[in-house]
Amino acid sequence: MDEKDCLILQYLYKDPNLTKAAEHFYMTQPALTYRLRQIEKEFQIQIFSKNGKNIKITPAGEYIVGYAKKMLTDLRSTKEYLLNMGNEVQGNFKIGVSSNFGLYELPSILEYLMNQYPKVHVNVDTGFSTEMIDLLIEGEIDVAIVKGDYNWSDQKYLLNEENICLISKNEMDLEQLPNYPMINRKEPAVLMKYKNVSSSPLDKSIDRWWDERYDQPPFISMQVDSYETCKEMVKKGLGYAIIPRAFIHEMDELTSHDLIFKDGQELKRRTWMIYRESSLQLATVSTIVNYIKKRY
Repeated sequence: MDEKDCLILQYLYKDPNLTKAAEHFYMTQPALTYRLRQIEKEFQIQIFSKNGKNIKITPAGEYIVGYAKKMLTDLRSTKEYLLNMGNEVQGNFKIGVSSNFGLYELPSILEYLMNQYPKVHVNVDTGFSTEMIDLLIEGEIDVAIVKGDYNWSDQKYLLNEENICLISKNEMDLEQLPNYPMINRKEPAVLMKYKNVSSSPLDKSIDRWWDERYDQPPFISMQVDSYETCKEMVKKGLGYAIIPRAFIHEMDELTSHDLIFKDGQELKRRTWMIYRESSLQLATVSTIVNYIKKRY
């Protein structure tokens, strides 16, 4: 089984359609089918089974796909290592960042890297922080930049931190906060179900702050999917919200209070760069990681 075989298996695992796969790899369908039969012959197993006009991967096939993925990762690492044995920074660099960081910070970082290191090909993924951590664990990216305090046993570097604050259109009696309508930013249900958790690390910290002060839950009148939406609702006087201070600007003309625990510790949301120590053996990864550290 060679590199192309591995790529074919990866493609079919995500989209089990022989016609599309043949077109993607510029092959005839009979040639693709023959190649799959050769892989099955090599391992003496059945990788795919017929399911009407479609194909379905077998349990043994899922194992082979995992093996193919590891082969591709090892092959890429070997190529990158050999390519970076010299002094010139070149090759591929894969980074995954949280959506907000991707919007406000990443473009200027990429602009510098592409001008400074024209032989580096940067591949970018953006999305939820939990998704970026998964990509790093699976070896799909070299570096992840995430918001929030997640468990990561390898290397991590604090890029910045921002206070979490309560915002309202007018001054409020904080002692009566449970009686006011709250506009709550919630994590997408699909993401929570996928991670099999009920709340994010930031939500848990906010809950802890609340439980220190109040013996009844907040009166949540709205559930929205972004901090920007929370802020716009607050500006219309529809309730209060708890959001990172980075989303507030002077022109918003809102009242704000930083959340502080009773022990005096401020509630903050941190942005981390996380990566593996072993990946620093590659000159490209090492150079870019060091640049991002100096920048922040």
